[in-house]
Amino acid sequence: MSLMVSVSGIRGIVGEDLTPVNLVSYTAAFASWAWKRHTGQGNPKIVIGRDTRPSGNPISALVIRTLALSGIDVIDLGVATTPTVELAVTERSANAGIIVTASHNPIQWNALKLLNALGEFLETEELADFLAIEESGSFTPAKWDGLGGMTEDTTADELHIGKILSLPFTDPDRIAKQDFKVLVDAVEGAGSTIVPELCRRIGITRIEKLDCGGTGIFPRKPEPIIDNLGVTMDRVREAECDFGIIVDPDVDRLALVCEDGTLFGEEYTLVACADFYLKHTPGTVVNNLSSSRALRDIAEKYGQTCVSAKVGEANVVAVMKEVQATIGGEGNGGVILPALHYGRDALVGIALFSAAFAEWREGLGDGEERTLSAYRRTLPAYFMAKNRLDISIPKEKLSELFVQIAKAHHDAVADTRDGLKLDFKESWVHLRASNTEPIIRIYTEAKSIDEAERLAGEFVDDIRRHVA
Repeated sequence: MSLMVSVSGIRGIVGEDLTPVNLVSYTAAFASWAWKRHTGQGNPKIVIGRDTRPSGNPISALVIRTLALSGIDVIDLGVATTPTVELAVTERSANAGIIVTASHNPIQWNALKLLNALGEFLETEELADFLAIEESGSFTPAKWDGLGGMTEDTTADELHIGKILSLPFTDPDRIAKQDFKVLVDAVEGAGSTIVPELCRRIGITRIEKLDCGGTGIFPRKPEPIIDNLGVTMDRVREAECDFGIIVDPDVDRLALVCEDGTLFGEEYTLVACADFYLKHTPGTVVNNLSSSRALRDIAEKYGQTCVSAKVGEANVVAVMKEVQATIGGEGNGGVILPALHYGRDALVGIALFSAAFAEWREGLGDGEERTLSAYRRTLPAYFMAKNRLDISIPKEKLSELFVQIAKAHHDAVADTRDGLKLDFKESWVHLRASNTEPIIRIYTEAKSIDEAERLAGEFVDDIRRHVA
């Protein structure tokens, strides 16, 4: 396996692909990239934060010292969520940001997520410029009297929560009246402290914590998908909670569990938030090509438009800016609210969802079912299957493969902007290489789970046959 480099960051397995040598090289290149864009007085400033995995602290220390030796002033947030670092970049008037996190990847992985001065992932041109510097080795180390400094910032969590509380839809009194009992599962990640605190501040006082110790030793596979959440789903039901909140290690993805222990559906995190937000703030919505048609249905419900972008937060953000979207995100549980910042943010998703659920329950009559599973049934019904093939194929060969598959399905509208998406009348399939792992993702959606899974199986077999 080789180091994975994309707009999602520099990602690999610690001690195999991600080593001290390439960490220093990429960090020094990023420092040079920041200097190249620096127009103010003094040294450039870079904000850094990390999740809780064991490799995070030593990697963060190595990165900070490399930045200082490159003449960069570092603002160290310590353990912080990805969206918290994104906000801190702009709030602290920094030139760039780095988050040491491999997000949903297993514990042996880590990564450098790189942010520009807007607190957003590097755009394609910015990434190309940064990689050219790294490849050439044309770094700009500082002399002894030009070294950067380091300051610790322990106020970033409070800044993030405060900004969420200041949003017009946040109504702690309304949420408090519902007396929600909620389970929070932070998978021992960066959300271990800030997620329960946010819940308390928005009006949820009965909080059951699961894996909120911040140890960084993930008790399960950290990606918040149904295959990994059996224990959490059981705990929500057994503790008689109104719902469960699950975040990934860096808190840019949000999954929800219903009172009966069933998964609300990671696709429906954005759908529910958009349904509530568009009611009060109409506008265009944006998702990615792998996201549910349910968001399109919600947009049409309010007379608005839904636009799809290539997979990847940077791609979604670029389209959101282009169409001046009101809300958007990715169907993996990532909510982006421009009124706060242009980044996937599970924390603002929690606030939006809690406000939406409280408003819905407030409007019910006597005797009507008040559960989250009942609320879920008010949203458009689609079923998705998500499969993966652990296989690495060169880009040119993969493109040839997708062309062959598209030719075999004349009854579908083909979109090749990001792998291959085939839109059928009642369903769709999206095939693409992952940006973060050496795998091919196969996402399908249909009107029933049986049909979605059948479609997925058909295309998994198709790929295997062509590769063979």
